[in-house]
Amino acid sequence: MSKATFAAGCFWGVEAAFRQVPGVRSTAVGYSGGTLEAPTYADVCNGHTGHAEVVEVDFDPARVSYNALLDVFWENHDPTTLNRQGPDVGEQYRSAVFFHDPEQEKTARASKEKLERSGRFRRPIVTEITPASRFWRAEEYHQQYLEKKGLASCKI
Repeated sequence: MSKATFAAGCFWGVEAAFRQVPGVRSTAVGYSGGTLEAPTYADVCNGHTGHAEVVEVDFDPARVSYNALLDVFWENHDPTTLNRQGPDVGEQYRSAVFFHDPEQEKTARASKEKLERSGRFRRPIVTEITPASRFWRAEEYHQQYLEKKGLASCKI
């Protein structure tokens, strides 16, 4: 099994998208990329922790490639808005790929460059590609939130 970590705005919809991918074993929502130890949702929402809302994806690389996960990431948010996704504003909603090894970094950078060259977006892609730091699991009520509420998505 391998691990991937993505930030693409509110983690509920992002998690739901990855849960649909064959080869994804499990997902968890949480916080990463900041400085505060053991942050809570309230801490992260205040915008002063440096953390982003993230989804940690455990996947079987024999069944789904990291590149395929990057495709899901790009398809499920707007990577051209800095510290914002739809009505959610703040650094906790930034677009970021947190890589776990040099191969993930290389693949993520190549994927971003390919998307930039595609002309799909009129504005520049602002997605950060940065080393993974400690993952802090969010409160249980956030885990698989949309499924628990019987919602199909919260796409913007």
